[in-house]
Amino acid sequence: MRKTPKGLRLHIGLFGRRNVGKSSVLNAMTRQSVSIVSHVAGTTTDPVEKPMELLPIGPVLFIDTAGIDDAGALGELRVARTRLIFDRTDVGVIVVDAGQWGEFEEGIIRELESRHIPVIVIFNKSDIAEPDADLEGRLKDEGAFIIHTVAPEGKGILALREALIKATPDEFINAPAIVGDLVGPGELIILVVPIDLEAPKGRLILPQVQTIRDILDADQYCVVVKDDRLSEALDRLKHPPALVVTDSQAFGEVAVDTPENIPLTSFSILFARSKGDLNEFVRGTLAIEDLSPGDHILVAESCSHHPIADDIGRVKIPHWLKQHVGGDLRFSHVQGHDFPEDLSPYRMVIHCGACMWNRREMLSRILRCRNAGVPISNYGLTIAYSLGSFERILRPFPSAFETYCKMRQSPL
Repeated sequence: MRKTPKGLRLHIGLFGRRNVGKSSVLNAMTRQSVSIVSHVAGTTTDPVEKPMELLPIGPVLFIDTAGIDDAGALGELRVARTRLIFDRTDVGVIVVDAGQWGEFEEGIIRELESRHIPVIVIFNKSDIAEPDADLEGRLKDEGAFIIHTVAPEGKGILALREALIKATPDEFINAPAIVGDLVGPGELIILVVPIDLEAPKGRLILPQVQTIRDILDADQYCVVVKDDRLSEALDRLKHPPALVVTDSQAFGEVAVDTPENIPLTSFSILFARSKGDLNEFVRGTLAIEDLSPGDHILVAESCSHHPIADDIGRVKIPHWLKQHVGGDLRFSHVQGHDFPEDLSPYRMVIHCGACMWNRREMLSRILRCRNAGVPISNYGLTIAYSLGSFERILRPFPSAFETYCKMRQSPL
């Protein structure tokens, strides 16, 4: 389970003041000395991640954050890094000394509640003091799970495990399909996988592997071919496939080789749906029509990699968009969990498929863009729109295609 990608794990964020015992709670949960425990406040300087298997939930990722009441210039940096964890938290755990509750804790719980994140409140060091009964009652009425612990002794940890199971969102247990719900059982799907300089030597990239597994789970089967072998593969079939899925970079060639009666889409668009909100991405993509030369666009990648020649986010997408707009555009790039607080300088945001992330973080970015009034699109949707294949690649998704038609005021 250690090899399970982070994007497939339930993200559990531990929040609280300095020296309330967050690290002790994490160590007790994992039965390992993952985080440094000290009586000196502020020992945890950066978020500490610990993957583990938590049955019956499955693979989870605990994130032990720095105390958000930290002070000074370095403290402000730690707090900023801690706040980024809210964006990818599926279940929020607030750790507090049993006898304390103040503005810091209220701020954390309000932030989690505003994002509709389930909350567990741990009153730690309960052998020293008891929490206020009225406070406990109010928190329970607001939907929070209440746990009393003495973390170094392991007291309350079993109850915490049970609370985590109850707090796990249904959408994590019943994760949305990638492709398996688009066609019926027993149907054939062709996956077009170009082998280029960015393809990892000797293996497939994560979206391709996850798509294959999803197809098998749905009792379907697939044929995997390179882009220059698609026509040959189609000719050898007795019956046409129910769907063709391609890497977005090969849209042009694959669209030509795939007959119009065969549905076509891309890995990136599949993940726009399973990791984010496809309808919102469709709305954001149509903002391309309003772009003008000189507009500033933010390109965001969820993983960090060393760019090479013809990089999709730094070379190909900017090239295609400039061609579509008919003039020069300005592009800025961010990687990993970095994302500007102020989105006002950007005319739109174009995001990768986020295959390395959990869905919560992608939805958080979509919400931030929506609140800022900045359209957000996805790599695959942007490429398809720029190359004139937008309607075709949306047809396998009835809801998204309906959204597109309504915005275009065209008949379905």
